[in-house]
Amino acid sequence: MRPLLLRATLVPVFSLVAFVTLALATGASAQSERLRTPGLKATVTLQRDSAGIVHITAANEHDLFFAQGWSVARDRLWQLETWRRRATGTVSELIGARGVEMDVASRQFRFRGDLGKELAIYHPRGRAIIQAFVDGINAYIALTAKEPDRLSAEFNWLGIKPQKWTPAIVVSRHNGLFLGGLTDREGITPRIVAAVGAEAARALFDFGPADPMLGGDPQVDLAKLPMDALKAPLLALRGALRFESGDLAPARRADAGARRWLAAENEKAEALALARLSGAAQAEGSNNWSVAGTHTASGKPLLANDPHRVIASPSLRYFVHLKAPGWNVIGGGEPSLPGVAIGHNEHGAWGLTIFAIDGEDVLEYDTDPADPARYRYRNGWEKLQLVTETIAVKGGAPVVRQLRSTRHGPVIAVDAMRHKAWAYRTTMLEYGTAPYLGSLRMDQARTWAEFREACSHTMAPPENMVWADTSGTIGWQVVGKAPVRTNYSGLLPVRGDGTYEWQGFLPVLELPNATNPARGFVHSANEMNVPRGYAHLDAVGHDWADDWRANRIAEVLAPSRKLTVDSMRALQFDATSLPARTLVEAARTAALTTPRLSAARDAMVNWDQRMTATSVGAGIYAAYEKALRRRVSEAVTPPQAFTLLGPLELVIVTRWVETAGKASGAPRTRLDSLVTLAMNDAVTDLEQHRGPAMADWTWGGPRGHRAELRSPLAALRDSGARAALTIGPIAMGGYGSTVWASGNGDLVTDGPSFRFIADLADWERSVGTNTPGQSADPRSKYFRNLFEGWATGRYFPLPFSASRVKAATRETVELRARR
Repeated sequence: MRPLLLRATLVPVFSLVAFVTLALATGASAQSERLRTPGLKATVTLQRDSAGIVHITAANEHDLFFAQGWSVARDRLWQLETWRRRATGTVSELIGARGVEMDVASRQFRFRGDLGKELAIYHPRGRAIIQAFVDGINAYIALTAKEPDRLSAEFNWLGIKPQKWTPAIVVSRHNGLFLGGLTDREGITPRIVAAVGAEAARALFDFGPADPMLGGDPQVDLAKLPMDALKAPLLALRGALRFESGDLAPARRADAGARRWLAAENEKAEALALARLSGAAQAEGSNNWSVAGTHTASGKPLLANDPHRVIASPSLRYFVHLKAPGWNVIGGGEPSLPGVAIGHNEHGAWGLTIFAIDGEDVLEYDTDPADPARYRYRNGWEKLQLVTETIAVKGGAPVVRQLRSTRHGPVIAVDAMRHKAWAYRTTMLEYGTAPYLGSLRMDQARTWAEFREACSHTMAPPENMVWADTSGTIGWQVVGKAPVRTNYSGLLPVRGDGTYEWQGFLPVLELPNATNPARGFVHSANEMNVPRGYAHLDAVGHDWADDWRANRIAEVLAPSRKLTVDSMRALQFDATSLPARTLVEAARTAALTTPRLSAARDAMVNWDQRMTATSVGAGIYAAYEKALRRRVSEAVTPPQAFTLLGPLELVIVTRWVETAGKASGAPRTRLDSLVTLAMNDAVTDLEQHRGPAMADWTWGGPRGHRAELRSPLAALRDSGARAALTIGPIAMGGYGSTVWASGNGDLVTDGPSFRFIADLADWERSVGTNTPGQSADPRSKYFRNLFEGWATGRYFPLPFSASRVKAATRETVELRARR
């Protein structure tokens, strides 16, 4: 059954006055037009189809990427402006003192190498391609200076103008997505080891095959590490950009009611952040697979990918079709980057998921008591590298900060009393590690050999790349910049005096890979997928996702039946919970104390173990799984570790339940007791939050699992404008451990940022989803048009041939060179 649509229509009905006010405040852009555009060499055609995807046809490579930059700026200029400010460390100019630490962190982790050398890594003509892309963005910005009605509302509300881009912004590492070790596993492990010891700590995590050395550096006192101070720059780097009423231009200040509403939204945002830290929301991950023609109805391969990231408005992803001599590629990527990260060309298709490589170390140094600007390295002292940064602050005096670095990376904490300093070493500050730009080479690959050659130049993020081509070849290649460590694991801080150094990087093509495996498919879902006997375990990481999604994908793909694009759609929306097979069975014979608990248990036991929005059994199971995870974790975790760690990973809990369920005597009695407590917790929680009627305990619903997207500025105008910027809510299926990954909380915050399915037998049967739309401007018909399809499984086509693109075109823009 299709999930319940909570809002009667996805296009909100608000007053004509409010709509006119919004339109007058922001202007309206033309639907189809011809423009003379400085910087072009020839005419470029941009055809937008019914889904909002722009198909760009150019006569040369320069104009193609110029037009991609122009198109992205037309649809996402406010998103680009916030990206630019994060990259350049100029957020404080928008939000005042609240942005200073964000700006400091962005500048601490700025790539400071030779820019020309850096740009050339991503493509033989990378410097020219990225410059053309930037020039296209700037050309649209110049157009808005002449025609300010093209600017979206955010610029008017804040009283600012967009600023020009540079190639340095494109290769920025500011987004911090892969600078997160201290805020994840690497941040908690030292505390756990200090609290309970190495061996007890090892039992609390699923580290994978690269058994980490948890004895640590004997000269680093884990109990004295200033973990909060060490985390602070990375949390600032990854923090959300939030606006308050005082950030508005004086003429646009919100009324008291809007300020109260905004305060409530900020509280909700903080609650979601805490939910992520506590495991209530699904961590970012992804699914991909490629199926050989022997398993498909057409006899040609199929490929599917759904990368999981934060679900937001505007979308993190932007679909585009790029066509020029030497280029014909369609798919999606981040709007701030040229090219296509996930998609297909005329010869093959590819997709990605994150692979676990630990590219980060925390290093502790002794500083010179006589000169704190020096640190111990080997047998002497080295000078810290110092850079002075001046940060302009809205409403206040400029802030001057002196940024310090060692030979290994930025200094992120100092203890002057103990004469200690700590630096963060990360591959993300090495050459060639700007995320996703390696896809420029992939976009032109014609064979598996050429694709692997492109992979050899792809360093960030660490990924499982899957491939399929029209010859019938399928393949898997891990990419990433993998440090080789020989005398430590990287999970615990070590001395930075030269005792613990990276011994270079493993060549990409020596990372795990496979070509045309006998089973007929390749797949990944962030699980531990390192092949048995792999020779380079010192170059892989320790932080893997549970294998529920990966196992379910393999379970569906393995049977010898003929798969189709529809099969791929169904698998991307597969809501089957594999952990439920173990955890529900544990409850089947538990001695429950009341008819109410027994009725809830019976509804769950008779449930089909699919996390669908309309299922009462799914709603009960979600509450039970959460409660049982906590009850088991409390029972088996040392108290001092549980205080730090909270509930264990679900895979560890499920293994314990499975083992206890096969036992007899005390272990089984203990399990039955925990199941009874968990069922009571679950029913109590459901009654408190959903009401007394069991029929209201469905997994999705007004108070259940749902998606709702709001612009960060949705609170700052009248109620009509707020409605225009609020998308949803819509009831959702799936949860954190299903292929349809949508998190474990009531509000969906993470999940498939977009979906892509390629049919190698006929490119015109390829399809996708995105959310909420291609445009970030609420005036556009492409602002929210994809949201319901993304949530409910309605895909849009990806026209590829010239004739199909022409038939699908709904508007056309011609950019003409200025003569």
